[in-house]
Amino acid sequence: MKILHLDKNHPLLLNQLNDLGFANHEDYTTSKSEIEAKIETYDGIIIRSRFTIDQQFLNAATNLKFIGRVGAGIENIDCEYAQAKGVYLISAPEGNRNAVGEHALGMLLSLFNKLNKADREVRQGKWLREANRGIELDGKTVGLIGYGNMGKAFAKKLRGFDVDVLCYDIKDNVGDENCRQVSLEELQTKADVISLHTPQTELTINMVNSEFINKFKKPFWLINTARGKSVVTADLVNALETGKILGAGLDVLEYEKSSFENLFTSSKMPAAFEYLINAENVLLTPHVAGWTVESNIKLAQTIVDKIKAKFC
Repeated sequence: MKILHLDKNHPLLLNQLNDLGFANHEDYTTSKSEIEAKIETYDGIIIRSRFTIDQQFLNAATNLKFIGRVGAGIENIDCEYAQAKGVYLISAPEGNRNAVGEHALGMLLSLFNKLNKADREVRQGKWLREANRGIELDGKTVGLIGYGNMGKAFAKKLRGFDVDVLCYDIKDNVGDENCRQVSLEELQTKADVISLHTPQTELTINMVNSEFINKFKKPFWLINTARGKSVVTADLVNALETGKILGAGLDVLEYEKSSFENLFTSSKMPAAFEYLINAENVLLTPHVAGWTVESNIKLAQTIVDKIKAKFC
């Protein structure tokens, strides 16, 4: 079987697939149309987020048996059409779920204790103790929206704190010893913190908007390590200004390109983003929650293991 690798990944992926007898070809630079012209000769594709695998591409890939996406989400693939053509889809949420859980916890603790603000001030010679008085996580209710691999990883990290962890998910019976599944209404009544762990779907795009935010009984903190398009940034900014949202930790933004490699699709900075970069109660990272040294290895290994299980 011939596999075309469209993004660079940890070398173990190529090495182990070679050892398993697959023929591996790399193409990290040519255009999508050029790849479409030769894709019919390949049995498999390995991709991160370089471009969208759409119907036109899949129609050209007449011998394709599988697509391996080195990451958690597969929204850059027309999954329904691929599966209708008999293409096996592989993703690797197991590979970076621990990294995401740790990152979400780090963001939350940093916001609660004003670590970035305090660090910046001390570097400027300011010693403002009262202005940097933090709050404690113990005693709070943490609400998770989405309780798959990432949500479960974050809930596991929260076990060392005296917190009540609740989750809402469109699937039934996903709760476990680390988290109690509740209705969205109960979550919006009780939560002090909301952390998003949902894939990008029609249901989750623009999910966190003014209507959604205003249904919360208490002001709350927002963590988003999932997908940027789940949050309407202008509505988030409005809630930060009014105090309905107390602070936000955002690893993802709605302005990101679908490849996640660049931030803006145009050179003009959106007004809402300009607010975020100047807000002391907002913490921003460049879509790296699942992007650790260890997850780079684990993502690649997960893809290899799943290909091996299915095709060897």
